[in-house]
Amino acid sequence: MQILTANELISGATVYFLADGGWGEDINSARVFSEKNIPEMEQAIERAQASGVLISVESETVRVEGSRVVATRLRERIRARGPTAPRHRRQKPDIHHAVEFTHVSL
Repeated sequence: MQILTANELISGATVYFLADGGWGEDINSARVFSEKNIPEMEQAIERAQASGVLISVESETVRVEGSRVVATRLRERIRARGPTAPRHRRQKPDIHHAVEFTHVSL
């Protein structure tokens, strides 16, 4: 099983592809793709990369434990929890840009 993760360009926030086609901060709300959904996942990656709003779009292998989505790679588990440096706060994504994909504000 896999999910899609990216960083929102303006804020740098970690975001996850959701079942409704948008992007959000909660890994537990991420759409989980099975092997049969790989073509849909690849299309979502292409749309995200073409948006100009999201960077570092990647698929991550996960497992589902009850209602929790748990990344198998340590790096992604750390990203899901937020920054580890105490002086840095979790960045809030500019979600309306991540959902609309209509333009990029510079």
